[in-house]
Amino acid sequence: MASNLVTTTWIKDTHFTTDNPSNHKLTIFDASQDNGDTVGFAPKALMLSSLAGCSGLDVVSLLKKMRAEVKDFKIEVTGELTEEHPKFYHKVQVDYHFSDANLQKAKIEKAVNLSIERYCGVMEMFRRFADVSIAIHYHEL
Repeated sequence: MASNLVTTTWIKDTHFTTDNPSNHKLTIFDASQDNGDTVGFAPKALMLSSLAGCSGLDVVSLLKKMRAEVKDFKIEVTGELTEEHPKFYHKVQVDYHFSDANLQKAKIEKAVNLSIERYCGVMEMFRRFADVSIAIHYHEL
């Protein structure tokens, strides 16, 4: 069974540093306590980034295999938090944006669907606690 280990260490105040299995580090902090001088990530927003990154990696790999690469690709993820504590994302909107002069829409749609339905484990985790909506947007260049 595969597993991952991360170590998160308190630095000061509401700042932590965390690593990942590739030994890269980032700063995690309480965004409500930031006065503008912190370079880092708030934990809940980082979850949304993980969702986008997981699915994005799937999609670019699948599009390459399908010979349907695009000039530009971005994912915007919006999470809506519950009002009560513990606050968690109960609604999540994932918007996939593809740009190219010759968009192969059927292949793009297939790649996105394979990611969200079969390959992206982070997407599956989110579906366990949130209503996840997906939209694909095409931008002709």
